[in-house]
Amino acid sequence: MLRSLKDVENYSVVATDGIVGPVTDLYFDDESWVIRYLIVDTGAWLSQRRVLISPIAIDQPNWARQILPVSITRQQVQNSPDIDTDKPVSRQHERSHLGYYRYPYYWGGGGLWGASLYPNLMLSTPGYGGSDAEYRRAQAQNARADAEAEADRHQTDDPHLRSGNAIMRYHVHATDGDIGHIGGIIVDEDTWAIRYLIVNTSNWWLGHEVIIAPKWIDNFAWADSKMVVGLSRQAIKDAPPYSSTAALNREDELRTHSHHGRIGYWQHEAKHTAAATAHRTHSSAANSTDRFIRP
Repeated sequence: MLRSLKDVENYSVVATDGIVGPVTDLYFDDESWVIRYLIVDTGAWLSQRRVLISPIAIDQPNWARQILPVSITRQQVQNSPDIDTDKPVSRQHERSHLGYYRYPYYWGGGGLWGASLYPNLMLSTPGYGGSDAEYRRAQAQNARADAEAEADRHQTDDPHLRSGNAIMRYHVHATDGDIGHIGGIIVDEDTWAIRYLIVNTSNWWLGHEVIIAPKWIDNFAWADSKMVVGLSRQAIKDAPPYSSTAALNREDELRTHSHHGRIGYWQHEAKHTAAATAHRTHSSAANSTDRFIRP
């Protein structure tokens, strides 16, 4: 299901042994447009310290009660690496954070989360059911080993994590002129991928909001707080309007994609899932045969 970022703000993050604090912001990956961390304010409990919580740790959210349960303890949160969330988070910081929790690196693998589309599947695989702690540690170590070289290559790159709050009201430019500003973010609750940016065009057409998929963005000038999309002003004006009072469903998405002549993200991900499933099946069969023919 798709949810506005506003639905997640101020949700309570609850550890296995108590409340951690409310969500105040998020960091998303500006390459794959996936939320990598929630920024949680621990309040007086940890002297106003703000901590990073990865979606990898999130269990089944309780949307009705506005609770995000996580599979870590308050002690783990307290002892986690201290990262200044007011400054850009480097890859080195991420490696320290993910290593502390024994999480695999999410970069590399072809999926949104490693080789998977879902963060919770990074710690499990068919045959283990995600419950074997030793396997999880081994899996995490293997994934980190595969990603170390890539992380080193990008050590001095520009920060790739962006604040969700910071991009609000960024100016949006069409191919032929200004169009409005970013007014919100729509997130997939299963993958934590940012599916759409809500564009407020009220400067041109009163009360009119539309959705723009990240793949339609030609350029994001972070220093100038400006986003450029490969669509004309007329195409955006004529697009199906977005309403914050109603949940965005697949029919709404289809109308918008059809209007712009674009392929839906769900089609791309269906192909990825099929390919990943075929690869796992092939690998499992090969391993089984290998065990059979060994003396």
